[in-house]
Amino acid sequence: MPAFHGTPGALRESALRTLSIEQAAIGELQEKLDEHFDRACALILACQGRVVVTGMGKSGHIAGKLAATLASTGTPAFFVHPGEASHGDLGMITRADVVIALSNSGETAEVTALLPLLKRLGVPLISMTGRPDSTLGTHADAHLNSGVAREACPLDLAPTSSTTAALALGDALAVALLEARGFTAEDFALSHPGGSLGKRLLLRVKDLMHSGDRLPTVALGSPLRDALLEITRQGLGFTCVVDDQGRLAGVYTDGDLRRTLDEHFDLREVSVDEVMTRPGKRVGPNMLAAEAVRLMEDSRITALAVVDEHERPIGALHMHDLLSSGVI
Repeated sequence: MPAFHGTPGALRESALRTLSIEQAAIGELQEKLDEHFDRACALILACQGRVVVTGMGKSGHIAGKLAATLASTGTPAFFVHPGEASHGDLGMITRADVVIALSNSGETAEVTALLPLLKRLGVPLISMTGRPDSTLGTHADAHLNSGVAREACPLDLAPTSSTTAALALGDALAVALLEARGFTAEDFALSHPGGSLGKRLLLRVKDLMHSGDRLPTVALGSPLRDALLEITRQGLGFTCVVDDQGRLAGVYTDGDLRRTLDEHFDLREVSVDEVMTRPGKRVGPNMLAAEAVRLMEDSRITALAVVDEHERPIGALHMHDLLSSGVI
């Protein structure tokens, strides 16, 4: 193994120097934004097909991330490896598409080799390079300048500041497009249904509630004993109390039981009407599960009655259901 020459202090100094150089590189991008950025956004917003992002080596990794970010924020996009493109994958690009090509030098052979066909197809080209006067920079319909003063690598060789700058500029492009499209959090969730954000934004009360035989219910006028048995049987910590029309009149909860024990000596003589909570917290089946969580937290309760448009109980929602579903 090679000899280790660093000390803990020196290692931290190196890290701080790297972060400082890359921070400066990102800051300098603000001065480089010009009408080409506006043109790039206009080309993408007018695109009838997809945005095809390409790049080689480290730039290829950044290109792949840009394609993924665009796709998840309302701009259909995918990555094409420039080496594979010259061996058949160019067939993935159509006249309706827009191409974004990343290359710090602007002279990467595998990428510039695509220029003749792109020009022949009439596909708009957006380039992101560190050299506006490069082959890619001068042949692009819009050029995004991601140039940096130096790499963070002490040898000024390994792509570090340049890839960080390209990554940040790609994010700036994606966010500008997101805002221009009026992309919402719910739109984002639709492309992330398996993640926690998707669950928070897409799951509704009706997707998680207990219904049918699992809905705890007793009638007005029932002995408190019946309400306690119903709570025990269903295990949700509460029961709905309904009137003779089947509408929710109130709820009786574990918390109400503690208050009842403080106020009454003989529970056998107590009716649920006397001790229930009126009118009781309730939600509709189409409410987002995330909103139901907020209501529970604000009210300091662990369960909710779910009612239809006529205030008839149709389900019960418990905090445990929200936890197990990943909404919380």
